[in-house]
Amino acid sequence: MNVSLATQIWSLSQRSVVKTLKQPAVIVPTLVFPLFFLAINASGLDASTKIKGFPTDSYLTFALATTFVQAGISGVSVAGGALAEDIETGFMSRLSLTPMKGVAVLLGHLAGTAALALIGAIIYLAVGLAAGASVKAGVGGALLLLPLSVLIALAFGSIGVFAALRTGSAEAVQAVFPVLFVMLFLSSMAMPRNLIEIDWFRTIATYNPLSYLIEAVRSLLIEGWDAEALALGIGIAAVITVVAMAASVSALKLRLLRT
Repeated sequence: MNVSLATQIWSLSQRSVVKTLKQPAVIVPTLVFPLFFLAINASGLDASTKIKGFPTDSYLTFALATTFVQAGISGVSVAGGALAEDIETGFMSRLSLTPMKGVAVLLGHLAGTAALALIGAIIYLAVGLAAGASVKAGVGGALLLLPLSVLIALAFGSIGVFAALRTGSAEAVQAVFPVLFVMLFLSSMAMPRNLIEIDWFRTIATYNPLSYLIEAVRSLLIEGWDAEALALGIGIAAVITVVAMAASVSALKLRLLRT
């Protein structure tokens, strides 16, 4: 019996969401660590708001943007780790014997990441507002933060899926996270790019795509509706997703040939 692509995606998506939400070891670090990081930065770097030209008098609001992107980076471990585990346990080998389409496998494994990102975005927004942060773009901007956070998580989740298919190892996938975390520190997370005084740091932050993801979120929090910042952030996240998914399709074909 032929099963539609939508049904295949739905079935694997349900499995991915349930599997993800049943793992405290995945949920707790993804949801709690960004808030812990936010608390440290908001208290330790509050004096930065006194710098001439700093865009807001609330460092909490400024730093809140990084929380959404930092949680998105966890998508590498969430989606990639789950897929690598399926490869290691032989689930992918068994799946290759069914009519399941490759695109359903890839999209299905990203569902857990998307669900966790949505839950996280709601929590971060609620905690941030309760602590005194603001959303300059208003209710519409606050609502836009939710799909934007999911898109960012899907971008990094796609990288994790590709890493899992290429290596077939959960440990190898986990090794990608520290690299991205270092990139986070080399972005505009702590200071606007125009106020970074060290030339080499400002250059790296300018070419670092994570800067534009952070700035897209930040624009809604402290500037309002900045079309350029949003277009750059959404565009970069979309490009990362498309490129990583295209690479994953090729990697999946090679993986299935070896099974």
